[in-house]
Amino acid sequence: MSCTIFDFGGILMAICYDKLWKLLIDKKMNRTELKEASGISFNVLARLGKNEPVSFESIEKICFTLNCKIEEVVEIQKEEPLQIDSDAFKTIELFAGAGGLALGIEKAGFESLGLIEFDKDAAESLKKNRPNWRVIHDDIANISCLDLEDYFDIKKGELDLLSGGAPCQAFSYAGKRLGLEDARGTLFYHYATFLQKLQPKMFLFENVRGLLTHDKGRTYATITNIFEQAGYTIQKKVLNAWDFGVPQKRERLITVGIRNDLVEKISFSFPKEHDYKPVLRDVLLDCPKGPGVPYGENKRKIFELVPPGGYWKDIDPEIAKAYMKSCWDMEGGRTGILRRMSLDEPSLTVLTSPSQKQTERCHPLEARPFTVRENARCQTFPDEWQFCGSVQSQYKQVGNAVPVNLAYEIGLEIHKSLEEVK
Repeated sequence: MSCTIFDFGGILMAICYDKLWKLLIDKKMNRTELKEASGISFNVLARLGKNEPVSFESIEKICFTLNCKIEEVVEIQKEEPLQIDSDAFKTIELFAGAGGLALGIEKAGFESLGLIEFDKDAAESLKKNRPNWRVIHDDIANISCLDLEDYFDIKKGELDLLSGGAPCQAFSYAGKRLGLEDARGTLFYHYATFLQKLQPKMFLFENVRGLLTHDKGRTYATITNIFEQAGYTIQKKVLNAWDFGVPQKRERLITVGIRNDLVEKISFSFPKEHDYKPVLRDVLLDCPKGPGVPYGENKRKIFELVPPGGYWKDIDPEIAKAYMKSCWDMEGGRTGILRRMSLDEPSLTVLTSPSQKQTERCHPLEARPFTVRENARCQTFPDEWQFCGSVQSQYKQVGNAVPVNLAYEIGLEIHKSLEEVK
C-alpha cells in the first residue's frame, strides 16, 4: 500500500486511495471517466493520484458515482512519528546525480552514510534538499583509492547496501581473465573497487537496458563476472518505471547482488507491477510553474499543427518535409520527430535536453517543451525538490535521474531482504 503522511495539528495521518484505484479496475473505469461522471476537477483527480487530502464533498461525489461507501475508496490511519533508528540499514551511493535513486532508497527506510557526485550542480542540489546528507563532491577516483572503512567509519562487511549506476564504457578483454583489471580506466572500476573493499551485504546497480547488448553482451558479461568474483550472487531484471507508479515509459536494467555468505539467509524478489499505470493527465494539470526553454517561433507554429498524441505524419507532408530536411529520407517510422504527447499517455523517456529533433517531447496542451518541473513530475520527484545550476543543467540532472518511485519500490524489496538478517 502506498500512502502519504500529513501533519494535522501535530497528529500524523496517512492517507491512501489504493482502494479507489482497485475499485475502478473492477468497474472497468479509468480516471478520466471517473472525473467526468462524478464532476470532480482535474486538480482533485491529481491530488487523489498523489494520496493528498481532498474535500469531503469530492469524496461524496465519487462514492455516489461508484455506488459505494467512503471506506471503500479511502483509508486514513494514524501514524506513529518516525523514529530515527540507530540500527537503521546503512547505504552508500556512488554517482548519485540529483538524488532520484537516493531519495527513493531513503523513503524505503535507509540511512545514507555518504553520496558521491562529481557534477557540481547535482552535488549542490543534493546539499540543498538534504543538508543532513554527507554529500561528497569529488572525482570518485580520488575516493575509491582511500581506506574506505576509515573514510566512512564502517568496518568491512557491515555496510548494508551499496547503490549507484556507473556509466559503463567498453572494457578491455585481456586474455579471458574478465576480472577487475578488465574494467580499469572505466567508471565501473571504482564501483567494483567499493564493492571489493567494503563487502556490503547487498548491492544495487542500475543502468540502461542497452547495457545487456553493449558490445554483443561482453560488457555486461564482464560486469557480472566481476560481481561474482567479488563474492556475490546476482539477480537481474529490466524494469519499466511505468509499471511502478511513474507516468513515464523508462526501462532500466536493475542488478541486485547478495553476498555469498548470506545467500542462504536472504531472499530477494523484484517488486510486483502496479495495477494502475499513471499517465500525464495525473501529473501535468496541476504542476507548479518552473523554468523551461521555449521553441523558436517557426518551430512553435509547426507544433501547433500537430494534434496531441500525433507526430509529423499528422500534418501537411510539405510542411513536415521542410521541417525534417534530411531526416525525411531516412528509413523507419521516425515517430520521435515532431512528436506531441497526449494527456492519456505516459511520457516517453525523459531526456537530458528540453528539445532534440529526433526525440521530441512536446507538451500535450501547449506548443512548447516540458518545463524542468514537469519533467521532474514525470520522474516522480516531489515538488519541493529543488535543482541547482542553469536551466540546461537542471534539465540534465532530471533526465539522468532514476525515477524516485521506481527506486522506492526496489528499495522496499531490498529492505525486506535485509530484515531477514537483522
